[in-house]
Amino acid sequence: MSKKAINRLKAVLAEKERSNKWLAGKLDKNESTVSHWCRNVSQPSAETYVKIAMLLNVEVGDLFLPVKTIKSNA
Repeated sequence: MSKKAINRLKAVLAEKERSNKWLAGKLDKNESTVSHWCRNVSQPSAETYVKIAMLLNVEVGDLFLPVKTIKSNA
């Protein structure tokens, strides 16, 4: 069974309870552009990653780090 990589931008948006539409509006981008970023179809520029991090109040590295897994005690 192969593991599919989780897109950190998509995960951070969910954690911050923000939508693709919200991010697109803040960056003056088309919603489909942000959707492509969240689906790994394309990637934003380094400059845009910095803007995204500032908007979401996270470190730029948080947009690249793997998702932390929570262990269940069950």
